[in-house]
Amino acid sequence: MNPPLYALVAYVRNPVGQFVEELRRGLHSDRPELPAHLTILPPRPLQGSEDEARQVIQRVCAATEPFAVEMGDVETFVPTTPTVFIRVAHAAYRMRELHDRLDTGPLACQEAWPYMPHLTIVKFDQAEAAQAAVAGTQLRWAQYPGSRIIRIEELTFVREGAEPYSWIDLVSLRLGGIAG
Repeated sequence: MNPPLYALVAYVRNPVGQFVEELRRGLHSDRPELPAHLTILPPRPLQGSEDEARQVIQRVCAATEPFAVEMGDVETFVPTTPTVFIRVAHAAYRMRELHDRLDTGPLACQEAWPYMPHLTIVKFDQAEAAQAAVAGTQLRWAQYPGSRIIRIEELTFVREGAEPYSWIDLVSLRLGGIAG
């Protein structure tokens, strides 16, 4: 059995997040309900203990002020993975800098692909399904009337659950602050 995977995310609990969760339910209703999130550290095995990883996250979060990003266009990672997502268009560098500061010690990982800040809408099993979903999703996103700005104020350290596509929240930490 492989060791569990861990990730670090910023949950999107605003109208953009609600919109993405609704899109996901419409596109892939047979998957468990996953909260909308921006991934800071993609899934990875730990190179140390959960406690050591938590200490690194706490130290970096305490030294990082909250910031905002603006969402851009709907795209897909096909042919690399059958994922439909919204690209971070403005201030993506802030997420990259945070990713790079956290990708160290017990959280270090040789990632399969370059890190690209985005908000996943849905990951399909087949590339064809992702390609088929892109045009309709682009149209729905283009019609979204609200602000496309997301404030990143809190990060949540998560561990892969026993069920497929499930994640367990381990700890949430406020940027510039302490555990929530």
